[in-house]
Amino acid sequence: MITHPFYDADGDKLREECGVFGVINANDAAAITALGLHALQHRGQEAAGITSFDGKEFYSRRGLGHVADNFSSGSVIGELPGSMAAGHVRYSTTGGAGLRNVQPLYAELASGGFAIAHNGNISNAMHLRQALVQKGAIFQSTSDTEVIIHLIATSRYPTLLDRFVDALRLVEGAYSLICMTKKRMVACRDPLGIRPLVMGKLGDAIVFASETVALDVVGAQFVREVEPGELVEVRLDGRITSHRPFGESNPRPCIFEHVYFSRPDSIMGGTSVYQARRQIGVELAKEAPVEADLVVPVPDSGVPAAIGYAQQSGIPFELGIIRSHYVGRTFIQPSDGQRSSSVKRKHNANRALVEGKRIVLIDDSIVRGTTSLKIVQMMREAGAAEVHMRIASPPTMHSCFYGVDTPERSKLLAAKMDIDAMRDFIQADSLAFVSIDGLYRAVGTSGRDAGCPQYCDACFTGEYPTTLTDHADKDDQAEFMTPIKVA
Repeated sequence: MITHPFYDADGDKLREECGVFGVINANDAAAITALGLHALQHRGQEAAGITSFDGKEFYSRRGLGHVADNFSSGSVIGELPGSMAAGHVRYSTTGGAGLRNVQPLYAELASGGFAIAHNGNISNAMHLRQALVQKGAIFQSTSDTEVIIHLIATSRYPTLLDRFVDALRLVEGAYSLICMTKKRMVACRDPLGIRPLVMGKLGDAIVFASETVALDVVGAQFVREVEPGELVEVRLDGRITSHRPFGESNPRPCIFEHVYFSRPDSIMGGTSVYQARRQIGVELAKEAPVEADLVVPVPDSGVPAAIGYAQQSGIPFELGIIRSHYVGRTFIQPSDGQRSSSVKRKHNANRALVEGKRIVLIDDSIVRGTTSLKIVQMMREAGAAEVHMRIASPPTMHSCFYGVDTPERSKLLAAKMDIDAMRDFIQADSLAFVSIDGLYRAVGTSGRDAGCPQYCDACFTGEYPTTLTDHADKDDQAEFMTPIKVA
Protein backbone atom coordinates (compact mmCIF):
# COMPACT_ATOMS: atom_id res chain seq x y z
CA MET A 1 0.00 0.00 0.00
CA ILE A 2 1.20 3.49 -0.82
CA THR A 3 1.17 6.21 1.80
CA HIS A 4 0.03 9.55 0.45
CA PRO A 5 -1.32 12.89 1.71
CA PHE A 6 -5.04 12.37 1.29
CA TYR A 7 -5.82 11.11 4.78
CA ASP A 8 -8.70 12.46 6.77
CA ALA A 9 -7.60 14.60 9.66
CA ASP A 10 -7.06 11.87 12.24
CA GLY A 11 -5.57 9.34 9.82
CA ASP A 12 -6.90 6.42 11.83
CA LYS A 13 -9.55 4.77 9.65
CA LEU A 14 -9.19 2.12 6.98
CA ARG A 15 -9.49 3.85 3.64
CA GLU A 16 -12.30 3.07 1.23
CA GLU A 17 -11.02 1.38 -1.90
CA CYS A 18 -12.64 2.86 -5.03
CA GLY A 19 -16.02 2.97 -6.70
CA VAL A 20 -16.93 2.21 -10.31
CA PHE A 21 -20.03 2.98 -12.34
CA GLY A 22 -20.97 2.35 -15.97
CA VAL A 23 -24.00 2.71 -18.22
CA ILE A 24 -24.59 1.70 -21.82
CA ASN A 25 -27.44 2.50 -24.24
CA ALA A 26 -28.71 5.51 -22.31
CA ASN A 27 -29.36 9.09 -23.28
CA ASP A 28 -27.11 11.42 -21.26
CA ALA A 29 -24.90 8.54 -20.16
CA ALA A 30 -22.33 10.87 -18.63
CA ALA A 31 -24.95 12.69 -16.54
CA ILE A 32 -26.23 9.36 -15.22
CA THR A 33 -22.67 8.30 -14.46
CA ALA A 34 -21.95 11.52 -12.55
CA LEU A 35 -25.08 10.96 -10.45
CA GLY A 36 -24.05 7.36 -9.80
CA LEU A 37 -20.59 8.46 -8.74
CA HIS A 38 -22.16 10.89 -6.25
CA ALA A 39 -23.78 7.88 -4.58
CA LEU A 40 -20.38 6.14 -4.45
CA GLN A 41 -18.43 9.15 -3.18
CA HIS A 42 -17.81 7.45 0.18
CA ARG A 43 -15.68 4.84 -1.59
CA GLY A 44 -13.13 7.35 -2.86
CA GLN A 45 -12.80 11.06 -2.17
CA GLU A 46 -9.44 11.83 -3.71
CA ALA A 47 -10.34 12.02 -7.39
CA ALA A 48 -13.06 11.30 -9.94
CA GLY A 49 -13.22 10.65 -13.66
CA ILE A 50 -15.68 9.87 -16.46
CA THR A 51 -15.07 8.57 -20.00
CA SER A 52 -17.86 8.52 -22.59
CA PHE A 53 -18.32 7.28 -26.16
CA ASP A 54 -20.68 8.77 -28.75
CA GLY A 55 -20.38 6.10 -31.45
CA LYS A 56 -17.31 7.71 -33.02
CA GLU A 57 -15.04 9.21 -30.38
CA PHE A 58 -14.09 8.71 -26.74
CA TYR A 59 -14.18 11.70 -24.40
CA SER A 60 -12.57 11.86 -20.95
CA ARG A 61 -12.54 14.23 -18.02
CA ARG A 62 -10.63 13.48 -14.83
CA GLY A 63 -9.87 15.64 -11.83
CA LEU A 64 -8.73 15.70 -8.23
CA GLY A 65 -11.36 16.22 -5.55
CA HIS A 66 -14.97 15.19 -5.18
CA VAL A 67 -17.46 14.40 -7.93
CA ALA A 68 -19.21 17.73 -7.32
CA ASP A 69 -15.90 19.53 -7.79
CA ASN A 70 -15.55 18.13 -11.29
CA PHE A 71 -18.96 17.19 -12.72
CA SER A 72 -21.53 19.61 -11.32
CA SER A 73 -22.11 21.83 -14.37
CA GLY A 74 -24.07 21.18 -17.53
CA SER A 75 -21.22 22.50 -19.64
CA VAL A 76 -18.84 19.88 -18.27
CA ILE A 77 -21.32 17.06 -18.83
CA GLY A 78 -21.86 18.46 -22.33
CA GLU A 79 -18.20 17.75 -23.05
CA LEU A 80 -18.88 14.04 -22.48
CA PRO A 81 -21.46 13.10 -25.15
CA GLY A 82 -22.68 9.64 -25.99
CA SER A 83 -24.86 6.73 -24.91
CA MET A 84 -22.07 4.87 -23.10
CA ALA A 85 -20.00 6.09 -20.16
CA ALA A 86 -17.92 4.73 -17.30
CA GLY A 87 -16.82 6.52 -14.16
CA HIS A 88 -14.56 6.08 -11.17
CA VAL A 89 -14.06 7.59 -7.73
CA ARG A 90 -10.66 6.98 -6.24
CA TYR A 91 -8.77 6.69 -3.04
CA SER A 92 -5.34 5.52 -4.13
CA THR A 93 -4.08 2.20 -2.80
CA THR A 94 -1.44 1.26 -5.37
CA GLY A 95 0.38 3.88 -7.40
CA GLY A 96 -0.15 6.88 -5.13
CA ALA A 97 -1.88 10.14 -5.75
CA GLY A 98 -1.75 12.30 -8.85
CA LEU A 99 -3.81 13.16 -11.90
CA ARG A 100 -2.05 10.63 -14.13
CA ASN A 101 -3.46 7.83 -11.95
CA VAL A 102 -7.06 9.07 -11.99
CA GLN A 103 -9.38 6.67 -13.78
CA PRO A 104 -10.89 5.58 -16.08
CA LEU A 105 -7.60 4.97 -17.86
CA TYR A 106 -7.77 5.17 -21.65
CA ALA A 107 -5.54 3.72 -24.39
CA GLU A 108 -5.58 3.32 -28.15
CA LEU A 109 -5.07 -0.38 -28.83
CA ALA A 110 -4.65 -2.03 -32.22
CA SER A 111 -8.39 -2.75 -32.18
CA GLY A 112 -9.32 0.83 -31.22
CA GLY A 113 -10.04 2.81 -28.08
CA PHE A 114 -10.20 1.06 -24.72
CA ALA A 115 -11.16 2.55 -21.34
CA ILE A 116 -11.01 0.79 -17.98
CA ALA A 117 -12.20 1.58 -14.44
CA HIS A 118 -10.90 -0.65 -11.65
CA ASN A 119 -11.87 -1.23 -8.03
CA GLY A 120 -9.40 -3.46 -6.22
CA ASN A 121 -5.71 -4.19 -6.19
CA ILE A 122 -3.51 -6.39 -8.39
CA SER A 123 -1.18 -8.10 -5.94
CA ASN A 124 1.37 -9.14 -8.59
CA ALA A 125 1.30 -5.83 -10.49
CA MET A 126 4.91 -4.96 -9.74
CA HIS A 127 6.12 -8.35 -10.95
CA LEU A 128 4.10 -8.04 -14.17
CA ARG A 129 5.12 -4.42 -14.68
CA GLN A 130 8.83 -5.25 -14.48
CA ALA A 131 8.42 -8.00 -17.06
CA LEU A 132 6.49 -5.68 -19.40
CA VAL A 133 9.03 -2.87 -19.08
CA GLN A 134 11.84 -5.27 -19.91
CA LYS A 135 9.96 -6.09 -23.12
CA GLY A 136 9.73 -2.41 -24.04
CA ALA A 137 6.40 -1.33 -22.54
CA ILE A 138 6.14 2.38 -21.68
CA PHE A 139 3.85 3.19 -18.75
CA GLN A 140 2.05 6.52 -18.43
CA SER A 141 0.93 6.03 -14.82
CA THR A 142 2.01 4.26 -11.66
CA SER A 143 -1.38 2.59 -11.23
CA ASP A 144 -1.62 -1.20 -11.15
CA THR A 145 -4.62 -0.89 -13.48
CA GLU A 146 -2.39 0.10 -16.39
CA VAL A 147 -0.75 -3.31 -16.20
CA ILE A 148 -4.02 -4.83 -17.43
CA ILE A 149 -4.01 -2.53 -20.48
CA HIS A 150 -0.46 -3.56 -21.42
CA LEU A 151 -1.27 -7.23 -20.97
CA ILE A 152 -4.22 -6.85 -23.33
CA ALA A 153 -2.11 -4.96 -25.85
CA THR A 154 0.60 -7.64 -25.91
CA SER A 155 -1.68 -10.69 -25.93
CA ARG A 156 -1.56 -12.75 -29.13
CA TYR A 157 -5.17 -13.90 -29.09
CA PRO A 158 -7.24 -12.84 -32.13
CA THR A 159 -10.21 -11.04 -30.52
CA LEU A 160 -10.23 -8.27 -27.94
CA LEU A 161 -12.40 -10.28 -25.57
CA ASP A 162 -9.98 -13.21 -25.76
CA ARG A 163 -7.05 -10.87 -25.14
CA PHE A 164 -8.89 -9.41 -22.16
CA VAL A 165 -9.44 -12.87 -20.65
CA ASP A 166 -5.82 -13.77 -21.41
CA ALA A 167 -4.67 -10.68 -19.51
CA LEU A 168 -6.86 -11.42 -16.49
CA ARG A 169 -5.51 -14.97 -16.28
CA LEU A 170 -2.09 -13.46 -15.54
CA VAL A 171 -3.15 -11.16 -12.70
CA GLU A 172 -3.77 -12.08 -9.08
CA GLY A 173 -5.61 -10.24 -6.37
CA ALA A 174 -8.90 -8.38 -6.45
CA TYR A 175 -10.67 -6.56 -9.24
CA SER A 176 -14.06 -5.35 -10.28
CA LEU A 177 -13.70 -3.83 -13.73
CA ILE A 178 -15.86 -1.81 -16.09
CA CYS A 179 -14.35 -1.58 -19.57
CA MET A 180 -15.43 0.21 -22.74
CA THR A 181 -14.64 -0.39 -26.40
CA LYS A 182 -16.24 1.05 -29.53
CA LYS A 183 -18.75 -1.78 -29.60
CA ARG A 184 -19.36 -2.89 -26.05
CA MET A 185 -19.11 -2.49 -22.31
CA VAL A 186 -17.64 -5.37 -20.30
CA ALA A 187 -18.07 -5.70 -16.54
CA CYS A 188 -16.27 -8.39 -14.57
CA ARG A 189 -15.18 -9.55 -11.13
CA ASP A 190 -12.19 -11.58 -10.03
CA PRO A 191 -12.78 -15.33 -9.57
CA LEU A 192 -13.20 -14.96 -5.79
CA GLY A 193 -15.48 -11.93 -6.04
CA ILE A 194 -13.46 -10.04 -3.42
CA ARG A 195 -14.64 -6.63 -4.62
CA PRO A 196 -18.37 -6.01 -5.25
CA LEU A 197 -20.14 -5.24 -8.53
CA VAL A 198 -23.86 -5.19 -9.35
CA MET A 199 -25.95 -4.92 -12.48
CA GLY A 200 -29.15 -2.93 -13.01
CA LYS A 201 -31.57 -1.81 -15.69
CA LEU A 202 -32.71 1.74 -16.45
CA GLY A 203 -35.25 1.63 -19.25
CA ASP A 204 -33.35 0.14 -22.18
CA ALA A 205 -30.00 0.91 -20.57
CA ILE A 206 -27.82 -1.47 -18.57
CA VAL A 207 -26.06 -0.09 -15.52
CA PHE A 208 -23.14 -1.46 -13.49
CA ALA A 209 -22.04 -0.14 -10.11
CA SER A 210 -19.98 -1.02 -7.05
CA GLU A 211 -23.07 -0.85 -4.82
CA THR A 212 -26.83 -1.07 -5.15
CA VAL A 213 -27.25 2.41 -3.67
CA ALA A 214 -25.90 3.87 -6.92
CA LEU A 215 -28.64 2.04 -8.83
CA ASP A 216 -31.21 3.48 -6.43
CA VAL A 217 -29.95 7.02 -6.87
CA VAL A 218 -30.08 6.96 -10.68
CA GLY A 219 -33.48 5.22 -10.67
CA ALA A 220 -32.26 1.88 -12.01
CA GLN A 221 -33.78 -1.45 -11.05
CA PHE A 222 -31.44 -3.97 -9.45
CA VAL A 223 -31.09 -7.05 -11.67
CA ARG A 224 -28.39 -9.13 -9.97
CA GLU A 225 -24.80 -9.19 -8.84
CA VAL A 226 -22.08 -9.78 -11.38
CA GLU A 227 -20.96 -13.21 -10.23
CA PRO A 228 -17.40 -13.96 -9.11
CA GLY A 229 -15.31 -14.78 -12.19
CA GLU A 230 -18.05 -13.62 -14.58
CA LEU A 231 -17.64 -11.26 -17.54
CA VAL A 232 -20.87 -9.57 -18.63
CA GLU A 233 -20.64 -8.22 -22.17
CA VAL A 234 -23.23 -5.63 -23.24
CA ARG A 235 -23.16 -4.51 -26.87
CA LEU A 236 -24.37 -1.22 -28.27
CA ASP A 237 -27.07 -3.14 -30.14
CA GLY A 238 -28.46 -4.31 -26.78
CA ARG A 239 -27.23 -7.91 -26.76
CA ILE A 240 -26.04 -9.18 -23.38
CA THR A 241 -23.71 -12.17 -23.05
CA SER A 242 -22.33 -13.77 -19.91
CA HIS A 243 -18.89 -15.39 -20.04
CA ARG A 244 -17.33 -17.56 -17.32
CA PRO A 245 -13.76 -18.21 -18.47
CA PHE A 246 -12.17 -18.96 -15.10
CA GLY A 247 -14.00 -22.09 -14.01
CA GLU A 248 -15.59 -22.54 -10.60
CA SER A 249 -14.22 -21.37 -7.27
CA ASN A 250 -15.48 -20.73 -3.78
CA PRO A 251 -16.31 -17.00 -3.57
CA ARG A 252 -14.61 -14.89 -0.90
CA PRO A 253 -16.22 -11.42 -0.97
CA CYS A 254 -14.72 -8.85 1.40
CA ILE A 255 -16.49 -9.04 4.76
CA PHE A 256 -15.36 -5.53 5.71
CA GLU A 257 -17.85 -4.19 3.15
CA HIS A 258 -20.51 -5.13 5.72
CA VAL A 259 -18.58 -3.59 8.61
CA TYR A 260 -17.61 -0.22 7.18
CA PHE A 261 -17.00 0.38 3.48
CA SER A 262 -20.44 0.10 1.90
CA ARG A 263 -23.21 2.60 2.49
CA PRO A 264 -25.74 1.25 5.01
CA ASP A 265 -28.55 1.59 2.45
CA SER A 266 -26.82 -0.85 0.08
CA ILE A 267 -27.50 -4.56 -0.33
CA MET A 268 -24.47 -6.86 -0.37
CA GLY A 269 -24.84 -10.52 -1.24
CA GLY A 270 -28.59 -10.29 -0.66
CA THR A 271 -28.08 -8.86 2.83
CA SER A 272 -28.94 -5.33 3.93
CA VAL A 273 -25.72 -3.64 5.04
CA TYR A 274 -27.64 -1.68 7.69
CA GLN A 275 -29.27 -4.79 9.10
CA ALA A 276 -25.94 -6.63 9.16
CA ARG A 277 -24.33 -3.79 11.10
CA ARG A 278 -27.21 -3.64 13.54
CA GLN A 279 -26.94 -7.41 14.01
CA ILE A 280 -23.22 -7.07 14.73
CA GLY A 281 -24.28 -4.89 17.65
CA VAL A 282 -26.66 -7.60 18.80
CA GLU A 283 -23.85 -10.15 18.70
CA LEU A 284 -21.58 -7.76 20.60
CA ALA A 285 -24.16 -7.33 23.35
CA LYS A 286 -24.46 -11.10 23.69
CA GLU A 287 -20.72 -11.70 23.70
CA ALA A 288 -19.55 -8.69 25.71
CA PRO A 289 -22.28 -7.38 28.04
CA VAL A 290 -21.51 -4.66 30.58
CA GLU A 291 -23.49 -2.74 33.19
CA ALA A 292 -23.90 0.79 31.88
CA ASP A 293 -26.31 3.70 31.61
CA LEU A 294 -26.00 4.67 27.95
CA VAL A 295 -24.96 3.16 24.60
CA VAL A 296 -23.20 5.84 22.56
CA PRO A 297 -22.10 5.39 18.93
CA VAL A 298 -18.95 6.92 17.48
CA PRO A 299 -20.63 8.66 14.54
CA ASP A 300 -21.38 7.85 11.88
CA SER A 301 -20.03 4.36 11.30
CA GLY A 302 -20.84 3.09 14.80
CA VAL A 303 -24.53 4.03 14.74
CA PRO A 304 -26.20 0.85 13.40
CA ALA A 305 -24.15 -1.44 15.66
CA ALA A 306 -24.91 0.79 18.64
CA ILE A 307 -28.63 0.52 17.90
CA GLY A 308 -28.34 -3.28 17.85
CA TYR A 309 -26.31 -3.31 21.08
CA ALA A 310 -28.88 -1.11 22.81
CA GLN A 311 -31.83 -3.18 21.62
CA GLN A 312 -30.25 -6.43 22.76
CA SER A 313 -28.91 -5.12 26.09
CA GLY A 314 -31.83 -2.93 27.04
CA ILE A 315 -29.44 -0.03 27.72
CA PRO A 316 -30.75 3.26 26.25
CA PHE A 317 -29.24 4.46 22.98
CA GLU A 318 -28.20 8.12 23.02
CA LEU A 319 -26.18 10.46 20.83
CA GLY A 320 -23.50 11.18 23.38
CA ILE A 321 -21.13 12.36 20.63
CA ILE A 322 -22.16 14.96 18.06
CA ARG A 323 -20.33 14.95 14.74
CA SER A 324 -19.62 18.02 12.63
CA HIS A 325 -20.36 17.22 8.99
CA TYR A 326 -18.32 20.17 7.79
CA VAL A 327 -14.89 18.74 8.55
CA GLY A 328 -13.68 17.28 5.26
CA ARG A 329 -10.53 15.61 4.08
CA THR A 330 -7.53 17.79 3.43
CA PHE A 331 -4.93 17.89 0.68
CA ILE A 332 -2.34 19.00 3.22
CA GLN A 333 -0.96 16.60 5.79
CA PRO A 334 -1.86 18.11 9.19
CA SER A 335 0.87 19.08 11.60
CA ASP A 336 1.11 17.21 14.89
CA GLY A 337 -0.76 20.02 16.61
CA GLN A 338 -3.54 19.97 14.04
CA ARG A 339 -3.74 16.19 14.20
CA SER A 340 -4.06 16.21 17.99
CA SER A 341 -7.09 18.50 17.80
CA SER A 342 -8.71 16.76 14.83
CA VAL A 343 -11.04 14.57 16.87
CA LYS A 344 -12.53 17.57 18.65
CA ARG A 345 -13.05 19.31 15.32
CA LYS A 346 -14.93 16.31 14.00
CA HIS A 347 -16.57 15.00 17.20
CA ASN A 348 -17.70 16.71 20.39
CA ALA A 349 -19.04 15.17 23.57
CA ASN A 350 -22.66 15.88 24.50
CA ARG A 351 -21.67 16.83 28.05
CA ALA A 352 -25.18 17.33 29.42
CA LEU A 353 -26.01 13.76 28.43
CA VAL A 354 -22.87 11.83 29.39
CA GLU A 355 -21.80 13.56 32.60
CA GLY A 356 -21.86 11.12 35.52
CA LYS A 357 -22.96 8.23 33.29
CA ARG A 358 -21.43 4.83 32.57
CA ILE A 359 -20.95 4.83 28.80
CA VAL A 360 -20.66 2.01 26.25
CA LEU A 361 -18.90 3.42 23.19
CA ILE A 362 -19.51 1.56 19.91
CA ASP A 363 -17.15 1.96 16.95
CA ASP A 364 -16.62 -0.08 13.77
CA SER A 365 -12.90 -0.83 14.18
CA ILE A 366 -9.60 0.06 15.80
CA VAL A 367 -6.69 0.62 13.43
CA ARG A 368 -3.83 2.55 15.03
CA GLY A 369 -5.80 3.24 18.21
CA THR A 370 -5.12 6.97 18.33
CA THR A 371 -8.71 7.97 17.56
CA SER A 372 -10.13 5.58 20.13
CA LEU A 373 -7.77 7.01 22.77
CA LYS A 374 -8.87 10.58 22.01
CA ILE A 375 -12.56 9.73 22.06
CA VAL A 376 -12.25 7.90 25.39
CA GLN A 377 -10.40 10.91 26.79
CA MET A 378 -13.11 13.20 25.43
CA MET A 379 -15.78 11.20 27.23
CA ARG A 380 -13.87 11.37 30.49
CA GLU A 381 -13.30 15.12 30.12
CA ALA A 382 -17.08 15.47 29.65
CA GLY A 383 -17.59 13.77 33.03
CA ALA A 384 -18.38 10.16 32.08
CA ALA A 385 -18.09 7.93 35.15
CA GLU A 386 -16.99 4.86 33.14
CA VAL A 387 -16.10 4.35 29.49
CA HIS A 388 -16.42 0.87 28.00
CA MET A 389 -15.40 0.38 24.36
CA ARG A 390 -17.06 -2.20 22.11
CA ILE A 391 -15.86 -2.76 18.54
CA ALA A 392 -18.12 -4.01 15.73
CA SER A 393 -15.39 -6.08 14.08
CA PRO A 394 -12.67 -8.47 15.24
CA PRO A 395 -9.19 -7.02 15.90
CA THR A 396 -7.59 -5.74 12.67
CA MET A 397 -4.28 -7.59 12.84
CA HIS A 398 -3.14 -7.79 9.20
CA SER A 399 -2.76 -5.52 6.20
CA CYS A 400 -5.07 -5.75 3.20
CA PHE A 401 -3.58 -6.30 -0.27
CA TYR A 402 -6.88 -6.30 -2.15
CA GLY A 403 -7.66 -2.63 -2.58
CA VAL A 404 -7.98 -1.26 0.95
CA ASP A 405 -5.42 1.27 2.12
CA THR A 406 -4.39 -0.16 5.50
CA PRO A 407 -1.27 0.81 7.40
CA GLU A 408 1.60 -1.66 7.35
CA ARG A 409 1.15 -4.37 9.91
CA SER A 410 3.68 -2.92 12.36
CA LYS A 411 1.39 0.10 12.81
CA LEU A 412 -1.79 -1.86 13.52
CA LEU A 413 -2.52 -1.74 17.24
CA ALA A 414 -3.95 -5.27 17.35
CA ALA A 415 -0.81 -6.66 15.71
CA LYS A 416 1.32 -5.29 18.54
CA MET A 417 -0.87 -5.75 21.62
CA ASP A 418 -3.32 -8.17 23.17
CA ILE A 419 -6.75 -6.89 24.15
CA ASP A 420 -5.76 -6.03 27.73
CA ALA A 421 -2.84 -3.94 26.48
CA MET A 422 -5.07 -2.28 23.89
CA ARG A 423 -7.56 -1.42 26.62
CA ASP A 424 -4.79 0.21 28.64
CA PHE A 425 -3.53 2.08 25.57
CA ILE A 426 -6.92 3.65 24.81
CA GLN A 427 -7.53 4.18 28.56
CA ALA A 428 -10.95 2.50 28.58
CA ASP A 429 -12.47 0.69 31.56
CA SER A 430 -13.06 -2.31 29.33
CA LEU A 431 -12.59 -3.26 25.69
CA ALA A 432 -14.15 -6.05 23.63
CA PHE A 433 -14.42 -6.93 19.94
CA VAL A 434 -17.07 -9.00 18.22
CA SER A 435 -15.76 -12.51 17.53
CA ILE A 436 -15.10 -13.68 14.00
CA ASP A 437 -17.96 -16.17 14.31
CA GLY A 438 -20.21 -13.42 15.67
CA LEU A 439 -19.39 -11.29 12.65
CA TYR A 440 -20.20 -14.17 10.31
CA ARG A 441 -23.49 -14.79 12.11
CA ALA A 442 -24.38 -11.12 11.77
CA VAL A 443 -24.01 -11.24 7.98
CA GLY A 444 -26.32 -14.23 7.74
CA THR A 445 -24.28 -17.41 8.13
CA SER A 446 -24.16 -19.93 10.97
CA GLY A 447 -20.53 -19.02 11.60
CA ARG A 448 -17.17 -19.10 9.89
CA ASP A 449 -16.27 -22.27 7.99
CA ALA A 450 -12.62 -22.61 8.95
CA GLY A 451 -11.96 -25.12 6.17
CA CYS A 452 -13.44 -22.90 3.46
CA PRO A 453 -14.27 -19.39 4.72
CA GLN A 454 -17.27 -17.77 3.09
CA TYR A 455 -15.65 -14.30 3.00
CA CYS A 456 -12.26 -12.71 2.67
CA ASP A 457 -11.40 -11.86 6.28
CA ALA A 458 -7.61 -11.70 5.94
CA CYS A 459 -7.40 -8.36 7.78
CA PHE A 460 -8.68 -10.21 10.87
CA THR A 461 -7.34 -13.76 10.40
CA GLY A 462 -4.28 -13.36 8.16
CA GLU A 463 -5.65 -16.07 5.85
CA TYR A 464 -5.17 -14.49 2.43
CA PRO A 465 -7.26 -16.19 -0.26
CA THR A 466 -4.77 -15.65 -3.12
CA THR A 467 -1.04 -15.68 -3.58
CA LEU A 468 0.65 -12.31 -3.00
CA THR A 469 3.60 -12.26 -5.36
CA ASP A 470 4.63 -8.65 -4.79
CA HIS A 471 4.52 -9.14 -1.02
CA ALA A 472 5.97 -12.63 -0.73
CA ASP A 473 8.87 -11.48 1.43
CA LYS A 474 6.81 -9.36 3.78
CA ASP A 475 5.90 -10.42 7.28
CA ASP A 476 2.24 -9.49 6.64
CA GLN A 477 1.60 -12.78 4.86
CA ALA A 478 4.59 -15.04 5.32
CA GLU A 479 3.20 -17.21 8.09
CA PHE A 480 -0.51 -17.08 7.36
CA MET A 481 -1.00 -17.19 3.60
CA THR A 482 -3.13 -20.12 2.46
CA PRO A 483 -3.61 -19.77 -1.30
CA ILE A 484 -6.79 -21.06 -2.92
CA LYS A 485 -6.36 -22.27 -6.47
CA VAL A 486 -8.97 -21.43 -9.07
CA ALA A 487 -9.92 -24.18 -11.50
